[in-house]
Amino acid sequence: MLDLINPIDRVSFREKLLGAVPFPHFCIDNFLNQDFANEIHDSFPAFQDAQAMGKEFSTVNEQKKVQITDATKFAPAMQKLHELLASQDYVDLWSDLTGVPNLLADPELVGGGIHETNKNGHLDVHVDFNYVKDRKLHRRLNILIYFNKDWREDYGGYLDIWDKDVKTRYGYFAPVFNRACGFLTSEISFHGVTPLTCPPGVMRKSFATYYYTKEAPDGWDGTSHSTIFKARPNEWAKGNIAMPLENASRAARNVVRRAKNSAKGFLEK
Repeated sequence: MLDLINPIDRVSFREKLLGAVPFPHFCIDNFLNQDFANEIHDSFPAFQDAQAMGKEFSTVNEQKKVQITDATKFAPAMQKLHELLASQDYVDLWSDLTGVPNLLADPELVGGGIHETNKNGHLDVHVDFNYVKDRKLHRRLNILIYFNKDWREDYGGYLDIWDKDVKTRYGYFAPVFNRACGFLTSEISFHGVTPLTCPPGVMRKSFATYYYTKEAPDGWDGTSHSTIFKARPNEWAKGNIAMPLENASRAARNVVRRAKNSAKGFLEK
C-alpha cells in the first residue's frame, strides 16, 4: 500500500526531523498520491453528519471540533486511508524515518481518526497524554494529514509549535490540502491549533494517527498523565481564570462520578 504515498528521501527527512527545535517535528507537502488524496477529500462527511457519528468537544481548551474514531463509519476511501496508516509497512517506514523502533499503530484510533473543526473552533496549546494504561502503551508519534483545498491564511486553524514554557512559537503550519505534519510525542512537544476564522460552511478537515511502543522512551520516570494544557502568552485570562475553573469543575465531576460508582458497587453486593 505504500504506493499510495509519494516517495520520501529518508536520510534527508531524518536529519531535518531530528535537528528540528524545540523538539523533532516535520511538514511534508504532497504526502499522498494526488488521486487518492482527492478521493479522501471528497469522502469527508458534512459537519452535521460528523456530529451524529462522532464526539464533539465544547470545553474551554477545545471547541467546535468533532472526532470520529469508529472506522466502521468511514466511507470507503477513508477506510482505505485508515488501513494504509495502520499497515505494517507504513508503521515500519515511520520507525525508520524517526529512529523509534517497534512502533505500533492504534486500531482503536484513540483521540485520532477524522477531525472536523467548525468556524470559531480551536485547540489550546498542550502536550498529549503519554500512556495508555489498559494496554501499557507509550505514545511516541503524532501524524496529522490535512484535506483542506483553497485554505486561506486568514482562515486560521494553523498547527503551531511551542517551547516547553509556551513563551516562544517555533513553527506555524497551515492545514493545506495533502500536507502531513507531525512530531515525536514527548513531555515538551507543546502544540495547538489557532482559532478558526473561516466563513460559515468551511471546515478544517484532517485525519490523525498516533503511534506507540511497548517500550518506555528514554528518561521516562514512570509518571503517566492526561493531556496538559497551557495558555499562549496573549491568553492571560484563559490561563489564570478560565482554565483553573475548568480544571476545578472537571475534578468535581470526577469526584461525583467515583462516589456514584462506589455507591452502586456497595448496593449491588
